[in-house]
Amino acid sequence: MIASQTLYGDDTPVPVLAPGSGKTKTGRIWTYVRDERPFGGARPPAALFFYSSDRKGELGHLYAVEQPINGSSPDQRRQQRQLRSKPIAQELAAWAEQTVPKLSRKSELAAAFRYMRARWTALTCCLEDGRLGLDNNPAERALRGVAIGRKNYLFAGSDAGGRRAAAMYSLIETAKLNGVNPQAYLADVLARIADHPAKRVAELLPWNWQPANLIRAAA
Repeated sequence: MIASQTLYGDDTPVPVLAPGSGKTKTGRIWTYVRDERPFGGARPPAALFFYSSDRKGELGHLYAVEQPINGSSPDQRRQQRQLRSKPIAQELAAWAEQTVPKLSRKSELAAAFRYMRARWTALTCCLEDGRLGLDNNPAERALRGVAIGRKNYLFAGSDAGGRRAAAMYSLIETAKLNGVNPQAYLADVLARIADHPAKRVAELLPWNWQPANLIRAAA
């Protein structure tokens, strides 16, 4: 999945028990989401989570342009963005250039404008490529489960536990992206995986999965 041409990415902190100290440290759960549905891509949506022990990534008008082109081809999305979104972005850039000299260098707004100007090419690359989303929402949505989990399990027991959690989040979120109930999916797959031929493991991926009872009924 990491070889995909377009990915959304984000990370969130998770508390992890530090061995021998009786305290917790801060690890990170990272997610990469493939979701080509907005531009009619052929590959199924998927989410991949990783764990690491440390970190060693005028909007209202722009979204108005996005709503009617959601689901269109990449070329159609790029054409509409060039026609309608690019002038909005250019107006924003011009306004920032005029406003920054009037602000105190210590103000938060000035810092935000400097951040935007320094990353302008990256921020506007979606105007040149219809496969790209306007925001990072798919990755942020994928991390909501981690945020909820932090409140319930408090911390991961070790770095190895963090890696196992990332593997489970990958399966759960990918099932949700494909309209599959994660609990039903995991219960069925875990019951079948020991006897399932290794060369046919792709049948158990969330976008290919069929419940065992449906398979028996079809047979």
